Amino acid sequence: MTIAYVGLGSNLGDRERLIREAAELIGAVRLSTLIETEPWGYGDQPLFLNAVAELETPLTARQLLDHLLDVERRLGRERIGPQWGPRTIDLDLLLYGDETIDEPGLVVPHPYLTEREFVLRPLAELVPTRRIPGKGTVQDALAGLSSGA
Repeated sequence: MTIAYVGLGSNLGDRERLIREAAELIGAVRLSTLIETEPWGYGDQPLFLNAVAELETPLTARQLLDHLLDVERRLGRERIGPQWGPRTIDLDLLLYGDETIDEPGLVVPHPYLTEREFVLRPLAELVPTRRIPGKGTVQDALAGLSSGA
């Protein structure tokens, strides 16, 4: 079994229900507090609810990513419109064990992990001293982002 962390976000529909349903469908063993955040990357859209889920999974990273994409589709995600635009649900594989993966369509740790407070804050709630491969701890990444470092 591998411990993985998944970012969950929603800004369309019943955001809280969608996040909680997604967490259940992906087998979350823990879910952070849900936080409301400003959009990132594309500003002209509704506010997001965001959280991070912790999973214990027998799946490979690629299998887990495929599962996350399937759950997105089941919950009404349509990949239309601008990149980082509005969506019913967004599931991002943030960390997969201590692995570093760089394959077509799959990069772990998530390439924007240390740039996104809306992911680092809930991740720090669950595992503040967890090391991000090549980047230090979650709390250090969050402190660096908050200080503008």
